[in-house]
Amino acid sequence: MAKIAIIDDENDILDVLDKFLSRFGELTIDKYNNPVEALNKVQNGNYDLILLDIMMPQMDGIEFLKKIKESNPDIIVIMMTAYTTLERTIEAHKYGAKNYLTKPFKSLKEVKEKIDKELA
Repeated sequence: MAKIAIIDDENDILDVLDKFLSRFGELTIDKYNNPVEALNKVQNGNYDLILLDIMMPQMDGIEFLKKIKESNPDIIVIMMTAYTTLERTIEAHKYGAKNYLTKPFKSLKEVKEKIDKELA
């Protein structure tokens, strides 16, 4: 069973993803709405994958990505954002993000497919 963390400052996004992904019974899911609090837990939590929002008030997702990759370079990170720019996409990939999801999601099925692809 894969262990994933969802980090987003929007509780609605956390709840929707948690409820949807939990239905499949193959993922252990922890959710965090504060990246500063999440950082220590994620660094020590043996996660297989992180779904990470880019735009957050306490710490931006790119900064979080850099920090988590320093301590755990093999962790898979999928970035989530409502504001996609080529510059941000390149920056996220440069620091080790494996994939990207744009919000609002086209479908929750797309989220699950990207997770499955990266965990395969």
